[in-house]
Amino acid sequence: MNIVILDGYCLNPGDLSWDGFSAMGRVTVYDRTPVEDVDETVRRIGDAGIVLTNKTPITRAVLDRCPQVRYVGLLSTGYNVVDTAAARERNIPVCNVPGYGTASVAQLAIALLLEICHRVGHHNRAVHEGRWSASIDYCFWDGTLIELAGKTMGIVGYGSIGQAVGEIARALGMTVIATGPHPWQPGQRPAPYVPLEKLLADSDVVSLHCPLFPETKGLINRSTIEKMKEGAILLNTGRGPLIVEQDVADALNSGRLYAAGVDVAEIEPLPSGSPLLTARNCVITPHIAWAPLEARRRLMDIAVNNLRGFLAGAPENVVN
Repeated sequence: MNIVILDGYCLNPGDLSWDGFSAMGRVTVYDRTPVEDVDETVRRIGDAGIVLTNKTPITRAVLDRCPQVRYVGLLSTGYNVVDTAAARERNIPVCNVPGYGTASVAQLAIALLLEICHRVGHHNRAVHEGRWSASIDYCFWDGTLIELAGKTMGIVGYGSIGQAVGEIARALGMTVIATGPHPWQPGQRPAPYVPLEKLLADSDVVSLHCPLFPETKGLINRSTIEKMKEGAILLNTGRGPLIVEQDVADALNSGRLYAAGVDVAEIEPLPSGSPLLTARNCVITPHIAWAPLEARRRLMDIAVNNLRGFLAGAPENVVN
């Protein structure tokens, strides 16, 4: 059986092993496949029956030209790059990888928040530049420092990652409120459920962890920012299009928002002309919340198990 991995580099730049897949067939790994080149995607799939992708689109046109494909596996949680309806018509299961990055994404969300509150990177650079050595006082700080204890964290999207963020926020002494499509189900870690408008009005920090659906695209925009507490902090480690970047940049530059910490962008890599790059108090990381070695190892293990389950006649994490 031939297995093709169309864009394996981000998952495995060399510190993991593809052996789990190799045990099930002959594996060809491409670091990257041009996302807009359907002909090249089809050429690389060749006669493979098993295709794995992260960001390379598997469209209806690709499936039409690759009738031998029996299985499409995601190397990610998101599956919008695959035409799941076209795959379902052909009885091709599409399997994603949920849950692998809960701890790492929550950790990065809080890391962004702590950077905003203490400006650790800025002060570290200042010390290395000699500013502490030259200070006439025993310490110095450059700009406002913020204590989180007693403040309110509003979590938009209270799934596993949102709940993990809430646990850390509580450990820092914050009050946690949350909103989502419905009140919480049994087994979820408790947090007061409030409508979105109340969450925006009451929260000192708003952290986005909801899925990207048509109804959540542009959720944070000029209108909803006006409903937020003056000087609030916004965090987005969910999906880039959850925010309207120009509206957030305008709010940062005017002081309506105190700061933002984002790990995702509407277009990735982030364009050099993005308004976020020149916005005041905007901390940006390059989509790394998912990328600790431990999280990527879990992702690999789940992806391997998904394929193993398919071959055994019991596919797991099927999204279509």
